[in-house]
Amino acid sequence: MSSSDRTYDVIVFGATGYTGRLVAEYLATKGKDAAAGEAEARPIRWAIAGRNAGRLAEVKAAMEAIDPACSAVGVVEATSEDAASLERMASQARAVITTVGPYATRGEPLVEACIRAGTDYADLTGEPEFVDRLLERHHEAARARGVRIVNCCGFDSIPHDLGVLFTVTKLPAGDPIAVEGIVRAQGSFSGGTWQSLIDIMAQTRRSRRDAGKDAGAAQEHGARHVRALKARIRYEKGLRAWVCPMPSIDPQIVLRSARELDVYGPDFQYGHYVQVKSGLQLVIGFAGFGAVAALAKVGPTRELLRKVRSPGEGPSPEERARSWFQVTFEGKSASRRVVTRVSGGDPGYSETAKMVAEAALCMAFDRERLPARAGVLTPAVAMGERLIERLQAAGIRFELLEG
Repeated sequence: MSSSDRTYDVIVFGATGYTGRLVAEYLATKGKDAAAGEAEARPIRWAIAGRNAGRLAEVKAAMEAIDPACSAVGVVEATSEDAASLERMASQARAVITTVGPYATRGEPLVEACIRAGTDYADLTGEPEFVDRLLERHHEAARARGVRIVNCCGFDSIPHDLGVLFTVTKLPAGDPIAVEGIVRAQGSFSGGTWQSLIDIMAQTRRSRRDAGKDAGAAQEHGARHVRALKARIRYEKGLRAWVCPMPSIDPQIVLRSARELDVYGPDFQYGHYVQVKSGLQLVIGFAGFGAVAALAKVGPTRELLRKVRSPGEGPSPEERARSWFQVTFEGKSASRRVVTRVSGGDPGYSETAKMVAEAALCMAFDRERLPARAGVLTPAVAMGERLIERLQAAGIRFELLEG
């Protein structure tokens, strides 16, 4: 069955969870797809999926309250523990969104099902070990099948990955480039995110790929030289704030994109930071992070940490409305300096739901306008500037501030 013959354009797997429901709400509110450059809005054929039929029915009723046209939204029962159900689900869609984590323990069967079904895939993982495993085990099969398996399609790592792509396109072609990204954000997190964070901290094994991405480690890709900038904590007078290296998957994703795309130039470096108001906040943050990381490595204390916030819990609509993010990039070549910014509302949930939904719609509807690439890909490599256009049309700002 070709992708154009599928029953649905997009299926949201995990729609009964906190983040999955927000993705469904975004699609319900969007109604039709009116992406930038299109003369006419297109109807979106979409479905919700999960393990519990009763809870799926509740979610569908809530979507119909948003828009009565959601009576046409499909309902698909599937579970990560049943490979046949995952393949049945994947075979019905052009693209599948999954919010079902932790991905390291629950994500791989769906990836395998999407490859077998010839269906594109988008997730919200921030788990380096999971991404590395997919690259090692499934990249070649996905590429041979012509399938895009795209990880990190939420706040991890779309603002950073696409923000760096946006930045390097403002610099002279062919020059060596160095980019630093500085993150500022205000927001809360869900129980599912808390559980995933504990699992990440509990993992002590570092993959070969992670070890190769330490600050200063360089990797060649053809004639291109790609490496992380040597990260250090420092005080930025212009910001009147401290910046410190941000321990996330985002630099790994940015550097993978730089290895694949010529626009990053013959020599590319990237540094990734979080902005902190004061030295005291910096010390408290390090102490808190270190304590949680240590406790997560011990079985009994790890289980106590899990009770802090249960899966399915999350910030209220009022909390999300007060949340925001800004990622500011400084890009330098030999002859030019630019400053850009990617910004939006609630980073962890409202905007993450928007990002992953637009990524899936991009793969479902914009195939002819996307790079001719397949495999386990980053958002920039899979969708590039077309996804930037979609996100801009959806209200996420990509701005050139200087240069």
